[in-house]
Amino acid sequence: MPTSPLPALLVALSCCLLNACSLVKVNGDARTFYSSTVLVGRVASAAPPHVPLVVAAFSRDHGALVPVHHAVLHEAGGYELLVPKGDYIVAGFADANGNLRLDEGEAAGQFRPGPVVANGTGTVVELNFSVGGQPTDLPVGTAVGAAPPGTLHSTQAGAIADLDAPVFSAQFARTGYWTPTEFFRTAGGNVYFLDKYDPARIPVLFVHGVGGSPQEWRYFVEHLDRKRYQPWFFYYPSGASLDSMSYLLYWKLINLQRTHHFRRIVFTAHSMGGLVVRNFLSNYGAQLPAEKTFVSLSTPWGGDAMADRGVAHSPAVVPSWNDMQAGGRFIQSLYQRPLPGNTDYYLFFGHAGGYSFLHSANTDGAVTLASELRPQAQAEARMIYGFDEDHTSILHSPQAFARYAAVLDTATAGAGGAPAAPGGHVRVALHYGGAGGLAPAEPLLVLTPADGAQGRIVVPILAGDRERQLGPFAAGVYEVAVISHGFTALPARRTVTIAAGQVPDLDIALSPVGTLFGYIGAEVTAGENPAGSFRKPHPGIDIDAITLSNGHVRRTLVPDRSRTELGIDSHLAGRDDAARAMFSFVGLADGDYELAITAEGYLPYRATRTVVAGRTGKVEPIVLTRQ
Repeated sequence: MPTSPLPALLVALSCCLLNACSLVKVNGDARTFYSSTVLVGRVASAAPPHVPLVVAAFSRDHGALVPVHHAVLHEAGGYELLVPKGDYIVAGFADANGNLRLDEGEAAGQFRPGPVVANGTGTVVELNFSVGGQPTDLPVGTAVGAAPPGTLHSTQAGAIADLDAPVFSAQFARTGYWTPTEFFRTAGGNVYFLDKYDPARIPVLFVHGVGGSPQEWRYFVEHLDRKRYQPWFFYYPSGASLDSMSYLLYWKLINLQRTHHFRRIVFTAHSMGGLVVRNFLSNYGAQLPAEKTFVSLSTPWGGDAMADRGVAHSPAVVPSWNDMQAGGRFIQSLYQRPLPGNTDYYLFFGHAGGYSFLHSANTDGAVTLASELRPQAQAEARMIYGFDEDHTSILHSPQAFARYAAVLDTATAGAGGAPAAPGGHVRVALHYGGAGGLAPAEPLLVLTPADGAQGRIVVPILAGDRERQLGPFAAGVYEVAVISHGFTALPARRTVTIAAGQVPDLDIALSPVGTLFGYIGAEVTAGENPAGSFRKPHPGIDIDAITLSNGHVRRTLVPDRSRTELGIDSHLAGRDDAARAMFSFVGLADGDYELAITAEGYLPYRATRTVVAGRTGKVEPIVLTRQ
């Protein structure tokens, strides 16, 4: 039975207060969480698909490499590593025998240029590299840990899971609540499948709440129409920052979108999981082109005053409590951005808890009805359904599931079949030249309708795509292009006619080119940019000039303050671009450059940046200091 978040909070707090060791452990884990950085990237591999990959962050101790955190991937793709403040070598190898050690003959790879600097907050992204074809600093015999018995646990999105495995037990899930850093170091956070991806079935992503795990969805999964739907599960440490978990969900889903190109997805979230999903959808959902249906069950949209009290009075504070505060930044800003336009939302709530003296309000046994029925949540819901269930019984209620199944069938009617209008597909083949052992940044396929009748279509794809058929797209004439940072496409644009029964071939050659991308991060207070969260661009900064120079080149950009994002057209035309807090220089020769930024009210910024054609380099926010 999943744990109700609050008032279980007070019960658990009391237990902590009775156990000094637990109190110290919770406090220590929280301090580590707020002083760590998550390193994010993709690893490519020429090894056979069944060979797992090991990726690790290493520090140096008197010249020796010391593994700090590692992840196992069942196939090439995205990885995440949690590290304290410091300098790191990020490298990996194909682990054919699963012993977590680089043996003779096993291919290896490393992110360059290094080292990767972690400043103890947020994320560092685009740490992409390839296993094989490049020299590394890893000597044969390098081990990242003792090989566990049985199959290695993969944190690559789409790993097939056994819900009865110990990692999904209620006991282990509770460690994700009280000690999220320990949980993440052990199991990571991931989207799991129960079986191989099936393009004929619609993904249904289940997201648990506080202290929960995929096991709490057994009733729904057992009654789900598995011929029409395929269950996925987002399993994450529920004590972590909700901003961090929302970004982790984005990272997992965008990788799955690139791999499988699913056209529709259903999000089903319980309790606090609904906050994670909505925050993901409002901040990153527009980058996921799939049609979306979102069903929340018993979600505390207005937060919980018990979290406010816990933060104010408890000697040990779990990071997610800060976000659950009714008066806190996360809850107060949750509805500042709307859901993406291609999202239908349905609100389910329970009301069997009665009056709670602890909350001085009617509840579902854990969450007040006022929080479940926050006016903004009601306003964006297509339908609202109430049930005579408490906070946890709603997860195995025949009445709730029957209504849920009807919502799914109505919301996804026609999905998976033909598009609404006659359409067709395109076949894409990408050819990277001169990349050597580099792992290119993942590209975007951009289709612009010639008649302007509909908006531009942007489809995330994989750098390794060969003869991949994509679509369907509405019939018509399109200008088609591919964007891959660090590379230039030839031809830059081409005109393609898409029609039913026709599959035009798009052979795109990409050549490495020197680029430098960056952005000025928003000003945040301590605790607002914890490990794994994405620091957004500064929304209101007035930059006077951004200059990149060396002994041979000097380029200066004055940002267009009316735009908040870089233009696709500028990239396709090979032009430098700057929009308020973001900038991009293209067509650079390899070498070191001085980057200088001047902005009203801030001290001048100067730093050295190394440009290598075909490498985007790490991406992290630039922090300016006020005068």
